[in-house]
Amino acid sequence: MNNILKIILNILIFLLIAGFGYYMIHSIMSDEKTMQQGDENAENTFVSLYKKKINSFDASSKIICFDIYENIIYAALFDKISVFDLLGEHQYDFAIEPNVRGIIVEDNIYLLYPTRIDFYSFNGQKKGEWEACSDNSDYYAITTTQDYVFVTDAENKHIVQIDKQGRLVRFIKSPEGFIIPSHSFDIININDTIYCSNSGRHKIESYTLTGEFIASFGKSGAQAGSFAGCCNPAYLAKTSNGNILTSEKGNPRISCYGKNGKFRTILFDSHTLGGGTAAYEMQTSGEYIYIANKKTISVYSFDTKLSKKSCSGCKEECPLRKGVKK
Repeated sequence: MNNILKIILNILIFLLIAGFGYYMIHSIMSDEKTMQQGDENAENTFVSLYKKKINSFDASSKIICFDIYENIIYAALFDKISVFDLLGEHQYDFAIEPNVRGIIVEDNIYLLYPTRIDFYSFNGQKKGEWEACSDNSDYYAITTTQDYVFVTDAENKHIVQIDKQGRLVRFIKSPEGFIIPSHSFDIININDTIYCSNSGRHKIESYTLTGEFIASFGKSGAQAGSFAGCCNPAYLAKTSNGNILTSEKGNPRISCYGKNGKFRTILFDSHTLGGGTAAYEMQTSGEYIYIANKKTISVYSFDTKLSKKSCSGCKEECPLRKGVKK
């Protein structure tokens, strides 16, 4: 009798392991197939509003993350910050500790690490660091307001709000619960509203500066205006007129949403981005989009001639600002 129970128990354990393996494989395969089924020619028919690449330039090694502040690009590499002007002309470098996760530039240059935040002056002098609240923190992304710094913690699945003196203000938890399968937990600030990705739920959530939940938007699916795979969107960016840009991995694409969550258009599909499966990090300056891939930053401008064909809903309006000169 005991042998029979052992056999049954072993069978149940095997089924559980096999089921978990199937789930993981299915999630990975889904992440690589974000195109709508039955739309195999989408890459051939898609026309980007920002098809016109006006410039590209290289850093000395892979760009981990970057930010644009007052017409200057700050690119975080493995062990240094490389500074460029908007034309891609290299200005200077300064050394940093390796394994940086995120960068945000405002009154200081804030560098995010898994368990701390370092901050530097603009001439590359380290001014200090703030340690995480717990040793098991896993900080992933960072944004700032006038008085606060917000970081996402992928391990503890919450947002950490601290003041500019490095003191903890509060932990912010999602009312639906953050699900973060693979460190896709980006965060941005738009006019003192905090937006962050809840990638396991295929949503973007918004919060006040006091940590109160405002709303969420997003849905699962492969069609335009939805997020596919196990963990999208991977990156968020803001535009000068308050729109939200999302970047997805699997079959990478960059899309534009209004700050109320209304989908506007796809700006780049996998083909126009250059393919692969990794998400492309992006930042904006005026009507231009800066997109990082490996050690290269490419700059794209709005093409009014293509807008009528690619986005009838946007008419001839640039998604990055209210209007453009013809």
